[in-house]
Amino acid sequence: MAEKVKSDEARTVSFKVPKISGKVWAVSTVLLLALSGFLFFRQGGNCPTGASVMSANAAGSRAVDYINDNLVDTGSAALVSAEDMGEMYKITTEYNGNNIDVYVTKGGKLLFVSGAPYDMTAAVPTTTTQPKKTCDDMEKADAAELEAYVVSYCPYGLQMQRILAEIVENIPSLEGSIKVRYIGAVVDGKVTAMHGDVEAQENLRQICIREEQADKYWDYVSCFMKKQDASGSCLAQTAVDAAKLSACMADGGKGVDYAKADFDLADSNGVSGSPTLIMNGETVSEFDFGGRTAEAVKTLLCCGFSAEPTACFAELNTAQAATSFSESYSSGATTAASSCG
Repeated sequence: MAEKVKSDEARTVSFKVPKISGKVWAVSTVLLLALSGFLFFRQGGNCPTGASVMSANAAGSRAVDYINDNLVDTGSAALVSAEDMGEMYKITTEYNGNNIDVYVTKGGKLLFVSGAPYDMTAAVPTTTTQPKKTCDDMEKADAAELEAYVVSYCPYGLQMQRILAEIVENIPSLEGSIKVRYIGAVVDGKVTAMHGDVEAQENLRQICIREEQADKYWDYVSCFMKKQDASGSCLAQTAVDAAKLSACMADGGKGVDYAKADFDLADSNGVSGSPTLIMNGETVSEFDFGGRTAEAVKTLLCCGFSAEPTACFAELNTAQAATSFSESYSSGATTAASSCG
């Protein structure tokens, strides 16, 4: 369960704790911890039996010291406040005029910066990287297929869906080569998701529309991603058949089976973060091709064809797509390779 930061030149394949420039610290960590981090601690506990519990202020001081020693190389972070969240401490830090929240386990061992735990009692590990993929490295197929695994309320999943919607709108002939799939589980016949039942139901809603009203899928998703809690108005706006959708999502409806098929594929492909891209059965990174832009993902997709379609020569938006819910395609900010997972 991690948000990973990858450089444009190399893709990280094992967790690293580098000294991160102040700019990256300020931009990438402000998005912070996916709620799945809390699930980890509910399941596993935050302190081993017999471990001491630090006070909130002591944990905050330790976190700030660790951040300044390991995670920034210009300036320094300062402790603003420390709050007991029940299962861990929420530590608010100040850096370059920005308040940035991090989370610390009560034993004072693990620091969550971007959803990934930093072990503050262990030495900083070395970094293992691998070269960027090029078009020549990609698996090829006559009918290329790009699968994008997301969850519907993940800011970065929404970012990827925004990119794919941009591709479909501008190059409709590529729509058949794009498949959005969802991450989750079926527990006691119910669809579950990493951010709770609201997300689980939205995942199921989008899956049902994709499977049974495919011509409405991109219109609905393009509407949904603009404003949070707009599913009702978006269903009406895009003329989704409400009765058909309701039957699909109901207990005993087909939706659970559709969802389980996605979840099983995610498991078999080792998918754990939203978004994850699978191109012709191979996990790939959009950051090898320029980042989270419509042009980069289009290029990645087109590299999967044995013979590149003429439509692939169309140039798309090169701006980094906005994360989370947004009326516009781009927020104008740069984007690190973050994910919910």
